[in-house]
Amino acid sequence: MKEPGTLYVCGTPIGNLGDMTYRCVQTLKSADIIAAEDTRNTLRLLNHFDIHTRMCAYHDHNKDEKTGQLVGELLAGKDVALVCDAGMPGISDPGEELVKEAIAAGIAVRVVPGPSASVSALVTSGLPTGRFAFEGFLPKKKKTRKEALKRISEESGTIILYEAPHHLKKTLEELSGALGKDRRIALMRELTKLHEEGIRTTIGGALSYYDDHDPRGEYVLVIEGRSFTENAQNDLKTSSNAVDILEKVEYYEKAGMERKEAMRQTARDFNVSRRDVYGIFLDKGRRN
Repeated sequence: MKEPGTLYVCGTPIGNLGDMTYRCVQTLKSADIIAAEDTRNTLRLLNHFDIHTRMCAYHDHNKDEKTGQLVGELLAGKDVALVCDAGMPGISDPGEELVKEAIAAGIAVRVVPGPSASVSALVTSGLPTGRFAFEGFLPKKKKTRKEALKRISEESGTIILYEAPHHLKKTLEELSGALGKDRRIALMRELTKLHEEGIRTTIGGALSYYDDHDPRGEYVLVIEGRSFTENAQNDLKTSSNAVDILEKVEYYEKAGMERKEAMRQTARDFNVSRRDVYGIFLDKGRRN
């Protein structure tokens, strides 16, 4: 009996063809089949790199039928290279299903790393990168969209969303209602392309900007997570956490530190930002 083939999950450029890796070119050339989200789009990539491997379409509208067929090809010993329109397959596209079924069938799955729009946007956003939540596109159905916005509003890690230009303003309005207009956001569009742009502002600032500018290109939204201050103001106003922070600042001040330095050191001690510590002081002032 012939050994099963291998499923290769191949990352392709998100705009700049110069980001195509040598390994990805070689993998696409040596594979028996390329499963592409859009064969017309992928054909341009293959022509540029002189790749002539047979392609088949694999997308949301045919994945129920095609997943089984591709697993059958893999079990018959064929190597399949999975690509999406741009970036890493399996993220907000049907590749996830093929990977899952291949693993269930005992087929080897290998990654050929490449560009990722979400990670590229995150590391250039200027927002915290240590912990983040990728949400992809918000759901279209009203109920599930509302649930997603509520979940996002409670997320403390940096949030990453995808959005099309014709839906951007509506999504920003919904984010303003769920997260507040002062939440920081980076709107990254046309990443790695000639007209790449990054707008770093607040949700309210973004709404104002797009009152005067038409959204163009595909967007990655990188949004500041719910801060310790917001949690403190909602859940911890009378808790030991907020009290401990205030007492620690007072302790450092009595030891001779200026308040600014005392707040900075307290932020280090509690592993929060100095802005969060300052926010607790502001809240204390409002209540006094």
